Amino acid sequence: MSLAATDDYDHLYKIILVGDPSVGKTHLLARYTRNSLPKNPGPTLGVELATHTVPLAGGGTVKAQIWDTAGQERYKSITAAHFRRAAGAVIVYSVTRRQTFVNASKWLADVVQHAGRNVVMLLVGNQVDLAEGSPEDRQVSTEEAAEWAKKSGLMFLETSAVTGYNVKKMFELILQEIYDREHKVICEGDSSAQYAIPRAAIYTKAGPANQVFTLSDAIEVAEPEGSQSCCRH
Repeated sequence: MSLAATDDYDHLYKIILVGDPSVGKTHLLARYTRNSLPKNPGPTLGVELATHTVPLAGGGTVKAQIWDTAGQERYKSITAAHFRRAAGAVIVYSVTRRQTFVNASKWLADVVQHAGRNVVMLLVGNQVDLAEGSPEDRQVSTEEAAEWAKKSGLMFLETSAVTGYNVKKMFELILQEIYDREHKVICEGDSSAQYAIPRAAIYTKAGPANQVFTLSDAIEVAEPEGSQSCCRH
């Protein structure tokens, strides 16, 4: 997959980045959108926005509207307002700080409360580069995080904003999953499932799409293989 140079797209998906302070949300966004890191990093004040038009390997071109939200408690009322109408949420923690992983359940609850249980969610263990040279610095194992994600209904991936490891994959994984679920419902003609994303969460250039998509019961801990939309040939 590569970032499109034009602004041609089929749908616009709002993605929110949430998690404790200093887990690398801003760095992940900068690495993905600019392939660089912030020169003068500091805490996010409220929310920051970046967009990218992305041709997906599994089909379709989407415009990602990515909201980087502050992790500090004092900004909670501001950031929570931006959860609404999100099609996807990325919950970020640091693999070297266990409390940030423990707090992932709190962030999950916030997303469900303000954006709905139907939002496609991805758990991301960031800063794996900090544990590569010193394995003893890792406080959250891959297996533990993957198991919690599976039980909680989230996809899961580990990343490093510093090295770029899995950064591109994490964004395109959640975008592809949103696109595939949307088109599955369009093809099957069934939008009556229990976990249907509000129509306002999916936009075309003309406005909100008429279809909704569902959250399947099968949870993928890795990127789904051989995923094919019934609309593709």
